[in-house]
Amino acid sequence: MELIEYPDREILAMRLADTLAASLRSCLSLHDRASFCVTGGSSPAEVYGILSGVPMEWNRVDVLLNDERWVPEDDARSNTRLIRRTLLTDKAAAANFVPMYADTATPEDGIPSLMDAYDGKFPISLLLLGMGADGHTASLFPEGDNLAVALEDEAPILMGMRAPGADEPRITLTGRVLTDAMETHVLIMGDDKRTRLEAAAGADPIEQPIAAVLPNATVHWAA
Repeated sequence: MELIEYPDREILAMRLADTLAASLRSCLSLHDRASFCVTGGSSPAEVYGILSGVPMEWNRVDVLLNDERWVPEDDARSNTRLIRRTLLTDKAAAANFVPMYADTATPEDGIPSLMDAYDGKFPISLLLLGMGADGHTASLFPEGDNLAVALEDEAPILMGMRAPGADEPRITLTGRVLTDAMETHVLIMGDDKRTRLEAAAGADPIEQPIAAVLPNATVHWAA
């Protein structure tokens, strides 16, 4: 794990956006397409706003979510809604968005209809993750009902997840998909999350799921 500290959140957003843009351009110089897997939450919104205006061949970029709450896109808690409003605007509006929600009662009911859109998207070219105060990343939650299976080497690409720390059912990319990413960045803010990160380094991913991705990750932190 590499940890980069920034003097404030504004500088973090600018420099991380530059880093992500450079990585996408590098990938596109070597491959026909790039898959950019992104996190929801409030912390990356400013990063996405900057990145959306960066000139590049966005029409060759596939944007995927790490995870999604099983709520319609017009719900205020929808990660899809956040990404459409912050990242998939301006120049980045040309990117191809891979849906992670279907109009079904449960994630398990919806997964079969979502799978075709993931063909050819792996390994993930560029992965941006967040981390919750409980050490979860994507929707890999401590005490998640499917966490053990989601961390197995033979896990499927997508799984439903329910956990005490989640207000609604979730759908998530599994551990093997996330850990196979070609380049991984983790964005955290605040002293509490810095303390959690330090405790998670080297921990059992069953207890601290973020630990599964840290060995090959660059962590970006500001107070």
